[in-house]
Amino acid sequence: MTTKETIMNHLRALSVPHEYHEHAPANTMEDCLALPYAAPDVTFCKNLLLCNTPKTAFYLYVTLPDKPFRTSDVSKRLGSSRLSFAPAECLSQMLHLEPGSLSPLGLWFDPEKRIRLAFDRDVQRPGRIAFHPCDNTATVLFDQRVFWEQVVPALGHEPVFI
Repeated sequence: MTTKETIMNHLRALSVPHEYHEHAPANTMEDCLALPYAAPDVTFCKNLLLCNTPKTAFYLYVTLPDKPFRTSDVSKRLGSSRLSFAPAECLSQMLHLEPGSLSPLGLWFDPEKRIRLAFDRDVQRPGRIAFHPCDNTATVLFDQRVFWEQVVPALGHEPVFI
């Protein structure tokens, strides 16, 4: 079973209402924002896997695509010194994902909870929120309320908001 199929099976098993769209690979935020269902009420997110220098603390940071990202600011807010982008091999080793496919939904592949989930508060908006199902050839849209009340608790990773 593919990663995408596993994610979609989780959502169906949980009876989470969602929209599902397949599309050509969306490798950049620009690609995502050009998708036909990218509407003013849809929040697309930038998902970053970060780690500290000794690679002992990992964070999946979810923010807005147009928001400037400063590692020093995020590090300070998370109480972790010197965060940087985690190497690509961490993505594949820890979550079995490829670059360009990172999503909070991938935390279902982290039962040991090695990765902390951190959200920029600004991603909580009225409308819908969009994520890849850990495969950048599809997008899943959730009502914001459904995402925060059903999906996030089901991930099993207590989120931090900064």
